Amino acid sequence: MKPSQNTLSSETLQSLEQLDTCTVSNAIEQFDVRTRNEGFINGSVARCFFPEIRPRAGYAVTARIRSSSTPIAGRCYYERPEWWSYVASIPAPRFIVAEDVDQVPGLGALFGEIHANICRALSCTVYITNGAIRDLSGVAAAGLQVFAHHAAVSHAYAHIVEFGEPVEIGGLKIKPGDLLHGDQHGVLSIPIAIAPQIPARAKKILNAEAELIAYCRSQNFSLDTLAEKMQNSSHKLAHTGEQ
Repeated sequence: MKPSQNTLSSETLQSLEQLDTCTVSNAIEQFDVRTRNEGFINGSVARCFFPEIRPRAGYAVTARIRSSSTPIAGRCYYERPEWWSYVASIPAPRFIVAEDVDQVPGLGALFGEIHANICRALSCTVYITNGAIRDLSGVAAAGLQVFAHHAAVSHAYAHIVEFGEPVEIGGLKIKPGDLLHGDQHGVLSIPIAIAPQIPARAKKILNAEAELIAYCRSQNFSLDTLAEKMQNSSHKLAHTGEQ
């Protein structure tokens, strides 16, 4: 499957990376482009391993992997140069999204220190899987963010089954080239058509929230005026799920 050719300016990507994922989610809700129970990865399937890393935005590079049985050809992903060529074909910055299709995902880990450093050299910033990762300190040193189900001791027979096709991680269907955003809270997709408008909309939401929080922390706080403050802010907080 060919990825979408729609890409954002570097300025827009940088603006998105200044926002936490919860705020991006709130902003997306205001556009009514999807229901509120979709568009993100279930955190029980893939959790953030390095919460100290700042938010990241990038384009999906998709693959399906296995680790419980030997690959048909080649020992592991190192011996698949066509995989690396595919990675490089997706616009940067890149999120590697690997769906583990074993009956029990995560027996072994495809992604570790070596893979992380190769991916970093190829302008990848995030690795996402419903399976496992390993070499945590080495991956952290490479500077990549990781969302995975768990850590594993061995790579076992980890290998790429196929790549460049739609995958599904934690209820989120992801196509090659999809725009993703992730931080300590999790991962969501951003519809490319509204992505340039997200930073400005998010700024309005954050300003409204800051005003309300300041009021709650002030000595003037009272339940009698809280409802009024909420009503005055409702047009700014509409569809954020925090009214």
